[in-house]
Parts: sequence; structure tokens; C-alpha cells
Amino acid sequence: MKIDKNIIKELTDYLNEFNLTEIEYTDKDTKIKVSKSNPTNSNQVLSVMDSAPITGVIKSDDLSGTEVKSPIIGTAYLAAEPGAKKFSEVGKKIKKGETVMIVEAMKTMNHVPSTADGIIKKICVEDGQPVEYGQTIIIVE
Repeated sequence: MKIDKNIIKELTDYLNEFNLTEIEYTDKDTKIKVSKSNPTNSNQVLSVMDSAPITGVIKSDDLSGTEVKSPIIGTAYLAAEPGAKKFSEVGKKIKKGETVMIVEAMKTMNHVPSTADGIIKKICVEDGQPVEYGQTIIIVE
């Protein structure tokens, strides 16, 4: 069986262009899966949306405090529904276990709890932005 190298190159280009970690292509009885991992740069915030800017590496002075990370891959929402009061706002006091955001995956709304008591120092994602597993979404001080 001969694998078309152009397909692999094109899939790799899509990984880089859309900041994906994995992509799969299936055609008849051929299945090609291309993935990448970058464990040395785990503080990078990625965005797949064209309209949202890629934030890049979080500055070390922004990391003082407790990071609340996304427990799953999905879409982050700051409120329960459009126009509703936001769960998190910079400067708001929160308690451990209080919902700071919702991450929607496969039509399921997953409430993300705070991992510490404190004051929200920074919200690291935009409403409706795709998030990766382990990506910092909130910093609590």
C-alpha cells in the first residue's frame, strides 16, 4: 500500500494553521491520523477561532495565584446563557467549588468549579472560545 505524502503534509499544515493537536482523515479503506504534542510549552493559550486573537505564552507575572484549568476540550462560556449574569468577573470574590465557567462538549454543559478561595485576577479565555484540556481559563489570587 502506498500512502500519499501530500495528504500527510496537508494534514500537518492544518494542524499548524488551526492550532490543533490531532487530525484524522479517512478515505475508503485508508485511515491517516496526524497528531502532535508540545509538552515543553504547556503554558501556551491556543485559539482555533479566526476572530479571536492567539494570546501566546502567559507572562510569568500573570501566573501568581492559582490557575483554574479546563477539565475537558470544548467551548468556554462565561454565563449560563447569552445575556445572563457572568459566572466570573475580574475582581469578584469566589469560593472553592463555585462555578467559574461552563465548558460545553458534545452538547453537554460542564460546570467548571474554582479550585481555590480568592479573588479572580484574570480571565484567560473569551466567551465562546474553544479551549483545550488543561488550558488555564481563570487565575485566582
